[in-house]
Amino acid sequence: MSTVFVMIDGLRPDAIEAADCPNLTNLIARSAHTLSARSVMPSVTLPCHMSIFHSVPPERHGVTSNDWHPMARPLPGLVEQAAHSGKKCAFFISWEPLRDLSRPLNLHHLYFARDARAFDYGDQRTAARAAEYITANQPDFAFVYFGTVDEMGHDAGWMSPDYLRQVARVDEALGIVLAVLGDEDYVLLQADHGGHERMHGTDMAEDLTIPWLVAGPGIRSGYRIEAPVSLLDTAPTLARLLGIAPDSQWEGRCVEEAFAGAAK
Repeated sequence: MSTVFVMIDGLRPDAIEAADCPNLTNLIARSAHTLSARSVMPSVTLPCHMSIFHSVPPERHGVTSNDWHPMARPLPGLVEQAAHSGKKCAFFISWEPLRDLSRPLNLHHLYFARDARAFDYGDQRTAARAAEYITANQPDFAFVYFGTVDEMGHDAGWMSPDYLRQVARVDEALGIVLAVLGDEDYVLLQADHGGHERMHGTDMAEDLTIPWLVAGPGIRSGYRIEAPVSLLDTAPTLARLLGIAPDSQWEGRCVEEAFAGAAK
């Protein structure tokens, strides 16, 4: 059984319906989901990811731009918690700063392709490597990062025709990963931030509103989550799926409403 965390960098929720996204649409239909989850400020890739993996806001972890630096007050992130519990973790990324989401010696496998973000179909390469590894090795946790939607947003503008075409291409990449997962596997998918015009990072709704969804055994199917969901809630929810304890310093909460039998 694997828990797969898929990140589509820069995906706005309204792009899912506007683009041709059969895999995303089908995943939403069988998931517990919200299209109004919230990012953090600044709504920038590395601060968002640090908040996702460490379940604290940027003012706590101290990474406020895409230039990483050590935390002044370190705390364990999701990967450290998983590794210390004996879980095997793998990363599949195309943006090098994401290496710093976990401390050294906690990953069993890291795939990194710098040029994948520069190609229209670069995320398909990442997806293919992730699918191959998951099939052969069945890691407990796999993080699969798709970065080209964000790149196209900066190049052509969020919600532009080119942006929506790139969303459709990444939907194809998502299908490659989903095809190797079984009924016993979990998938949690989200964006880190949205965007407007050719930028993001502000407190505008277009930048801060993101899709968030989870599917797998024991998860409500086709269920719209009513409670507010934040980036900070991702690590505690993934910890629940992995059967590990969240760190006591994490500020987010497990999205209990997503689980079958939970009170609405």
